[in-house]
Amino acid sequence: MADEDLGQLRQQIDEIDNKILDLLNQRAKVAIHVGKAKEGSEKSFYVPSREKAIYERLTGKNPGPFPNEAVCKVFREIISASLNMEMPMRVAFLGPQSTFTHMAAMQQFGLSAQLVPLKSIPAVFEEVERGRAHYGVVPVENSTEGVVNHTLDMFFDSELQMIAEVMLEISHNLLSKSGHPEKISKIVSHPQPLAQCRHWLETNMAETPLLDVASTAAAAQMASEDETVAAIASHAAAIQYDLQVVKAKIEDNPNNFTRFLIIGKKTPENSGADKTSIMFSVKDEAGILYRMLEPFSKREINLAKIESRPIKQKAWEYIFFLDLIGHVDDPEISAAIDELRGYCHFLKILGSYPIARNEGMVGESHV
Repeated sequence: MADEDLGQLRQQIDEIDNKILDLLNQRAKVAIHVGKAKEGSEKSFYVPSREKAIYERLTGKNPGPFPNEAVCKVFREIISASLNMEMPMRVAFLGPQSTFTHMAAMQQFGLSAQLVPLKSIPAVFEEVERGRAHYGVVPVENSTEGVVNHTLDMFFDSELQMIAEVMLEISHNLLSKSGHPEKISKIVSHPQPLAQCRHWLETNMAETPLLDVASTAAAAQMASEDETVAAIASHAAAIQYDLQVVKAKIEDNPNNFTRFLIIGKKTPENSGADKTSIMFSVKDEAGILYRMLEPFSKREINLAKIESRPIKQKAWEYIFFLDLIGHVDDPEISAAIDELRGYCHFLKILGSYPIARNEGMVGESHV
């Protein structure tokens, strides 16, 4: 290609970039007006259903060649910057940085939000309950290792709502300072990644001791300080702690996802494709387990998940957690929950929120 042709193409790109910049500023001005229109009203400035609709509309009409995944990432940051102009957003998450919970927070809120790492799940709940953060991000289950019981237990006493969910794919890497496997004398990570890589470790590193630590980020930091230590962590942790990838994608299950909850104070509006979560305790009587599901079965309501947890204050009594497809404002969903309530000692609606898109992002759990 002639230099003059290359120059013309670059000039075209510059002209297009200028138009994009002008349009971004036009959008920003409208976003500021939206924020002013919400002032004094009860409307939330963060609306997950609105964001979901934007992504679906744009990817649905995208003719290419710009890929849909990139469209979503670009508009994630545009929306994040716009929300920050409406109101600076503070989001607490189960830290530290470079854990998968951190990546879920970035995926949901973008880089313009103020993301605050905290040391425990109760600390995230408290930060939101006390109004020091607008929202919180906590892990709730992994497709391989099951539920994060501590998160479910927090909803027993908390009045916070589930307002969104994030589903991200997990891929674990073996990292070390040198990148040479023969120098590794110990492997460290959070218990869940160790469990999710059990078969690979038994096959390839059977003689190497394994050590549990508080998080994959803590493991990566240890590896950065001692070249005989390897960490199971994410590519993001490798970058942050200047580590080499000894072996990538060592998880036993390649179809491995972690689900995260966004917690806040107000249930979002119906998006048309929602999930509702409830918790309840049923009366101890014959046939009760069948009857607690009947209100949903006869209305043909899809149950996405059911989980039980022991009530800590009472031996051999259980709390049930139920995820169902639909919004609490849907008449059939509302009627089913009201019917179930008649069989319960107590029932609590934990929130209705848009069903998550699966994101093929590479990271690790702080889970």
